[in-house]
Amino acid sequence: MTDHDPLRSLPRERLMKGPTPIQRLARLEEVLGERSRGVSIWAKRDDLMELGGGGNKVRKLEFLIGQAKAEGCDTLVVTGGVQSNFARLAAAACARTGLACELVLAQMVPRNTEIYQANGNVLLDRLFGARIHILNPGEDAAGFAALRVAEIGETGRKAFMAPLGGSTTVGCLGYVDCAFELARQSTEIGVTFDQIVIPNGSGGMHAGLAAGLVIAGSHPSRIAAHTVLSPAEKCLTATAEKIDAVLKFLSIDARVAPADLRISEAQLGEGYGMPTSSMIEAVELLARSEGLLVDPVYGGKAFAGLLSDIESGAIAPQSNVLFIMTGGSPGLYAYADVLTAK
Repeated sequence: MTDHDPLRSLPRERLMKGPTPIQRLARLEEVLGERSRGVSIWAKRDDLMELGGGGNKVRKLEFLIGQAKAEGCDTLVVTGGVQSNFARLAAAACARTGLACELVLAQMVPRNTEIYQANGNVLLDRLFGARIHILNPGEDAAGFAALRVAEIGETGRKAFMAPLGGSTTVGCLGYVDCAFELARQSTEIGVTFDQIVIPNGSGGMHAGLAAGLVIAGSHPSRIAAHTVLSPAEKCLTATAEKIDAVLKFLSIDARVAPADLRISEAQLGEGYGMPTSSMIEAVELLARSEGLLVDPVYGGKAFAGLLSDIESGAIAPQSNVLFIMTGGSPGLYAYADVLTAK
C-alpha cells in the first residue's frame, strides 16, 4: 500500500464517520456445514452508515456532492430506476448538506404493482424531501434530467446532474477510498482476502475498487463481480473503461483491460431488478442464519453468486472471501409480494 493518497486534495463532503466494519459470518458457515468447503466468509458492512438507511452509494456521494459544491451548484438532479438506492441516498445527502434534490426515476423494471411504485425507496425519497419525477415507460431519463438542469439554470440557480448510480469518474473515487480502507483493515485484523465479491450494476463501485486495488499494488482479478444490469461482455468493457478513466484522472500510470476483470452473468436472470429463485434463497439464508439483510436487486444476486461459487469451487476451499454488503434493504419492501409468495 502506498503512503500517497491521491484523493486527499479533491473536493469532498464527508458523509461517513470512519470505516465500515468487517465481520466474520461464522453462524452462516455453521449453517452451511460441509457445503462451505472450509471457506471463511466475511462481510464488509457498507450497509452500516448512519445517513439515509446506509449503503454503498454514500461513498460516491461524498465526492459527487464535493464536486457539485466546488462548482457552485445548489441543486442535485439524479437519474435512476424507480427503486434506485442511489436516488434515495442522494435525497438524504441533499437533506444533510442543504442542497435541493430532484429525482428523475425511470421504469427500468417491468413491475407495475402499487407496492413497487410507491413503497421501499420511493417512500423514503419523499420523506427526505426530494422532488420526484416518475417517468412513463420509454421516456428518456437522461434527456428529462438535462432539461431540468437547464430549467433550473433559467431561474438563477445552478444544478449538478448525477447520472445512473452516480458512476461518473468522480463518483467512482468513493470506492478507490474503500480499497485503501480495506487494505488497512486487512492488515489490522491479520486476514488476507483471496476474493472480494460484489454486485456490478452501473459499474462505479467495481471500477473504483479495482482502481484502488491497482494503486495499492494488488490485482483487480481479486474482485469477483456479479452483473445485475447488463450482459457480462458489455459489463466487462464498460467497467474497464471506467477503471482507466479513474486511473487517468488520478494521474496513475496503469491501465486495466477487460481480460483483467472477473464478471459473471450467472445470477442476472431475466434482467435488472427481476427476481430469481437463487436470489430469494440467498436473501432468506443470510437473514435466517445471521439476521442480516441484503436487497433483492444487487446484494441478493451477488450473495447468491458467492454461494454458488463456493459450491462449484470457483472460490477455493479454505480461502478467505469478503462479501461487500452494499445496503439497499428498503428495496425488500418493494418486493414483498415476491419474497412472501411461498
